[in-house]
Amino acid sequence: MSPIICIIGNKGGTGKTTLSHLLCQGFGLLGQRSACVLTDTSREPLSPEGRRYAIADARTPEALNRVVGKLRAMEHWVGVVDGGGNRADVDRLLDGLADIVLLPFRDSHEDLRTVLRDLETFPRAYALPSQWPTNAWQRDAADRNVAQILGAHKHRILNPVISLSASKLLLQKNVPDGLPTNLGNACRALARQVSEVLELGDADGTPSAGQEAGENAAATPSTVVPEGYASTARH
Repeated sequence: MSPIICIIGNKGGTGKTTLSHLLCQGFGLLGQRSACVLTDTSREPLSPEGRRYAIADARTPEALNRVVGKLRAMEHWVGVVDGGGNRADVDRLLDGLADIVLLPFRDSHEDLRTVLRDLETFPRAYALPSQWPTNAWQRDAADRNVAQILGAHKHRILNPVISLSASKLLLQKNVPDGLPTNLGNACRALARQVSEVLELGDADGTPSAGQEAGENAAATPSTVVPEGYASTARH
């Protein structure tokens, strides 16, 4: 039975769609088959051509049940559901379907207050810092805000996904033939830490922590654990 990951949250503009595609791309780069499931009725499905993952259209309740049911019945797949924003009823539905819930938030007090409420509403969910600043001063200020506002839930906060302009390439209708190396690194890092939460290994049997021969996972910015974040998040 394949696991289902749902990316939800009441706040719009936190990068749910971007993270859904980053995560699926990362799974594909690690040899794991996955499907990016669209539920946001304000968006159109992207072309699956050239992607390392499948695209599924589940913009109606009937389609969602059908897609999730099909994924559940398949072996060695992962479903990543893009929940969209400002849809509390859909969030509750997806929380009930998911094996793991991710709550993205950006570096703003409004996002932090919203994700705090969501963490309290969805006790099985993990908060995911999204589009996180790379400037050292800004990063330090952002991390301090997280520690101050979300400190009570620090063991449910995943490693940040850094702001990366190349991520918009995955949201194009058709993916370019060549994608930047830094985008691939960010995708792998995200997929590895989510795999660790799900206790999945890579498709080739690599442990979920992602320590390949000769590779230091802490070398990429998105896998560095800042003070106040959980070093290893598990159920």
